[in-house]
Formats: sequence, structure tokens, C-alpha cells
Amino acid sequence: MRQMIRALTHWLYAHVVKPILFRFRPDGVHHGMVAMTRFVQRLPLVRSLPRLWSFHDPRLETEVAGVRFDNPIGLSAGFDKEISLPRMMRTVGFGWMTGGSVTWGEYEGNDGAWFYRLPRTKALVVNAGLPSEGTEVVANRVAHHDRRLFADFPLSVSVAKTNTKACVDDETAIQDYCASLTRFDALEQVKLLEINISCPNTFGGEPFTTPERLEALLGAVDALALTKPVCIKMPINLPFDEFDALLDTIVAHNVQIVAIGNLHKDRRSVDLKDVLPEGLKGNLSGAPAKRITTELIRHTYQRYGDKLSIIGIGGVFSADDAYEKIQAGASLVALITGMIFEGPSLIGTINHDLVELLERDGHQSIADAVGQKA
Repeated sequence: MRQMIRALTHWLYAHVVKPILFRFRPDGVHHGMVAMTRFVQRLPLVRSLPRLWSFHDPRLETEVAGVRFDNPIGLSAGFDKEISLPRMMRTVGFGWMTGGSVTWGEYEGNDGAWFYRLPRTKALVVNAGLPSEGTEVVANRVAHHDRRLFADFPLSVSVAKTNTKACVDDETAIQDYCASLTRFDALEQVKLLEINISCPNTFGGEPFTTPERLEALLGAVDALALTKPVCIKMPINLPFDEFDALLDTIVAHNVQIVAIGNLHKDRRSVDLKDVLPEGLKGNLSGAPAKRITTELIRHTYQRYGDKLSIIGIGGVFSADDAYEKIQAGASLVALITGMIFEGPSLIGTINHDLVELLERDGHQSIADAVGQKA
């Protein structure tokens, strides 16, 4: 029954809803969808309807860094920047979510368009620039969420440095990160902490994507003695030797997980099927990031699979896409762009189809498939 409902919902989204939404600017659609979801998730009847899309099976349950997940499919950072939608994200079938990225200081985001759709490429050009209400505002909101919601729906909070010129020097940026991490670590609702070192659309670029500067940041994070597992959000356009140098630094510190990865910055290496407007700023999410992230997941698993768990992000539009990342070495998989292009019923469909893939390959649990093709 639920499978039929998911199929019908997907057809309606693909043939009715998406053609309408895609006639409007993506920034306005994003803000409107977030505002509408924030409102309707308060209504018991409406809130219960998306449960018909979700799919549950004990074979999808897994544990990463001591945290239990009902299924491996999560919402990645960038969609619910204010962490106001966890109830609805759980309801549509996600097993977990990452909120944010959140910065200590308030920032309204970059000028101009934050998002630009590339429908034929199945991608978004993203240039949001870490907009944030600030850690205190977001943390207070999280503190008011019902703690029972997160008993079987882990919340990870992505933390970045405030995107202002005042936060460009390393010492100030490290203090900025540490203040946010300390605040969110104190909240019972938060189960994991993500450190975003790789957002490319910011003042000062990505300063902590070199070993020496990352060492300084993680040394300061170690001194905080955080109680929650720590994840590093990785860049994806570094050569393997430079990527390895970051991994070598990470495993020497109190870090349990790496998320691979962030936006794709090299447009020249991508077969773009859409024409980009002159001067369009931003970097790519979605299908262009699929191959490179899977290669980095496999490489990381081969090198440090015994020391680091991996979250796979980039180009996930189906169970096959998610399973490819899991077999390459990812214990968890996160997405945003896939949901935008395929609709919210995608999450339940992926989980349903993952079980079929496990059965095909003779696995008893999703954990059995991790790294099988690394």
C-alpha cells in the first residue's frame, strides 16, 4: 500500500508539482517551502500524512560512533539551516538529519541568487554563503524541540565560522567554531557535531583545508572535551595526496566521522547539460558530485576505514546511488538535491529499494554492505 502511495506521490510531484515550482526562482521556492513546512508540521492531521511515504525495516538499522540510526538515509546540511523542521524530516522517512550550517555570529547570506537550477544536469548552483541566525538563536530553538523526537532520529548540527571579514584570521575563526561547538554539545537534543571546513562561498575561502591550519583547529576542539561524536565536512576537489594529508591530521584527533563531501567547485570537469548565465557565482551540488565523492569515499575507506566512519554525500537520486556509496565505504548517506528533483517520497523509496538490494546480495543488514566494493 505504502509503495503505491509513494509511486503516486512521485508521479504527482514529477508531473504536477515540480513543473509549477520550477517556474519560480529557486530562492523563493526554498524559503516558501521551509516556511510552509514549519507551519504544517504543527498540524497533527497534516503531519501524519507523510508517514505514508516512509519505510521501516530492521535490516536498515545501524550504529555509527555509538549513535543508533533507524536507517542510513539523512538530510544533509544546507536545507534546514535554522533547524526548525526536524519533526517533518523524521516523518517523511529520513533516519537522521544535519541542520545548519550554523555560525556563531549572524549573517544574512551572500548578495544575489543563492540557488540556480540545472534541470538537465540534475544539479544546483549554490552560492548561499553560510546565512545564519547565529548560534544562540538556533540553539535556543533546538532546546525547545521535544527531546523524545530525537530518541530514534539523531540530529547532527553543522557548525561553520561566521562569514564576515572580522572572522577571517585563524585565531578568531577557531574561537568562533569552538564557541558554537560548546553550545550545541550541551544540548541533549543534539547527537552529533559536524565541523564544516569546506564551504567555498565565504570570506577568506577554506582556510582549514591545509594540514597545518586544520591541526590548529582540531587541537583547540580537542581541548573542549566534547561529549558528542565529531564529524568533519570534507572538500572534494583536492588531489588525493592533499586529501590524504587532511585525513592524516584528522585521525590524530578526537574525530570519529568524515562527511564526503561538500560542493563541487570545478565546473570545467563537469559535463554541464544546461547553459549557465554569464557571471553566475556558486558551486555545484547534485549529479556532478556523484562520481568524485564516491571515489573519495572508497579511497578514504581503504586508507582509514578502521578509524573513521564515513557519510556519503553527492548525487544521490536513487537507492542504487546510495548503495554505491555504501559499498564504497559509507556507513550513512545524506542528500538534499535528490529530494528537490524527485520529491519527498524519494526517501521512503530509497529505503524500500535498499532492502531489495540487501536481499539480492545476501546481506542481513545494511552494515554488512559497507565497504564491500572498496
